[in-house]
Amino acid sequence: MSKESKIMLESDNIEVDGLSIRLIHHKKNDGIPILFTAPWPESIYSFYRILPRLVDSYSYVAVDLPGYGHSQSRADVMSPEAMGDFIITLLKQLGITRTHVVAPDVGTPAVLFAAAKKHELFESLVLGSAATRLDLAGGILKDAIYSPKDAFVDIGAEAVKDYLTHAAQLTPADIIEDFRKGSTGRRFEDAAQFVRAYKTDLPKLEVLLPTIETPVLILAGKDDPIVPPANGQFLSEKLIRSRYVLLDAYHRVWEEAFTSYTDELISWLAGGYRSI
Repeated sequence: MSKESKIMLESDNIEVDGLSIRLIHHKKNDGIPILFTAPWPESIYSFYRILPRLVDSYSYVAVDLPGYGHSQSRADVMSPEAMGDFIITLLKQLGITRTHVVAPDVGTPAVLFAAAKKHELFESLVLGSAATRLDLAGGILKDAIYSPKDAFVDIGAEAVKDYLTHAAQLTPADIIEDFRKGSTGRRFEDAAQFVRAYKTDLPKLEVLLPTIETPVLILAGKDDPIVPPANGQFLSEKLIRSRYVLLDAYHRVWEEAFTSYTDELISWLAGGYRSI
């Protein structure tokens, strides 16, 4: 286990809406906490370098949403709108009445649905690296969106082999293994149901975006082949209060541009969001 990732050892499982959900809960003070949701096909361990930068100043919860990382899945929550409802339920169970949210990748559309329904829960959002319109998705994400149901049942973690091989150039082996286990058996197929639902949910979300008043920081990789920068631009143009920052990275901007990503995040949390 790498030194930086040791902070991530203290994960727990709690039951939320009948599902076993893996999370890390760090309590520092009575300030506004931060909710992190893990990207796909990764896990809460995606933030193994970011959380140490926050541990002395912020309370936070990092969560594997249903179907992702090492949390249980259920068909009725595997869509952006339904996952947004789940996030609202999760916050209520945790006793969080106001939060910042860091939700790259699949967390982005879910959190936006949640913010559209319960704006009072959200102080600010840090999003990005997520498809925001069907025609703007690229590469393997586009393939997954349009894949038939059960297309990945017999593939399991092989579906993420190339992604993880690339990720392993920067990310410690123990964390890569955690990512891999999150896609074994039926898990990748079950997770894919979420992005298949983009076909129905993203058009609905587009209508809601101009109603969201929560300040949003959009961080994305300028060379992302999976979610091209046009997705972030589209989101920025639709939202009332947003700041769009392109970083020198591919898709895994939280790792590939760790320093810039974390600096932007800390500046935002320290009060930058109030100027949007």
